[in-house]
Amino acid sequence: MNDIIEKLGIKGDDIDSWNEVTLVYSAALRQVQTKIEILNEEFQHVHQYNPIEHIKSRIKSPESIVKKLRRHGYESTIENMVNHCNDIAGIRIICSFTSDLYQIVDMLKKQKDLEIVAIKDYITYPKASGYKSYHLIVSIPVYLSDRIVNTRVEIQVRTVAMDFWASLEHKIHYKFEGDAPEHIKNELVECARMVSDLDARMLHLNEEINAKGRAK
Repeated sequence: MNDIIEKLGIKGDDIDSWNEVTLVYSAALRQVQTKIEILNEEFQHVHQYNPIEHIKSRIKSPESIVKKLRRHGYESTIENMVNHCNDIAGIRIICSFTSDLYQIVDMLKKQKDLEIVAIKDYITYPKASGYKSYHLIVSIPVYLSDRIVNTRVEIQVRTVAMDFWASLEHKIHYKFEGDAPEHIKNELVECARMVSDLDARMLHLNEEINAKGRAK
């Protein structure tokens, strides 16, 4: 790992600082993921239903962090990494229905030890590409032996259908280095419309099933 970091232009004492910072991000990631798992278990206990299908988590690779910094015109320094990269630690929550999505977001907003730093609602306001997801940047305190470090974690919440679409869009973006042919872009936008329609129809069907179950 240190060899990779050196190749990216980070050398000497900065390597130890980089390793320490990524340790803190890993701790923050584990704390947030545990919190989400507990909320899911509580929801199951109270409502006999799990709103979360599965959870994915990752720490951004050194290569990706440096590429992002350079893309935005910043030097590859630890200070820039911490100040300008909000998605070094990332968690993706996948749920079945858009109603689940907003319930999860509401539960997260009520957590007293999570400070909401930023919100990007790409469900209400999708990107031009058709991308839909709900993003929160949260800050959580990481308690070390000699200090407390408030650390940012990006949380993405989306449905299974949205995640399927986003996975393909991500592959296409890197395959064509962000410059996909126009017909592929248009097809992606059309698929995004189909995904939105599918989510709406599945939600309606689920609500109808639940209503009939309560009427018995």
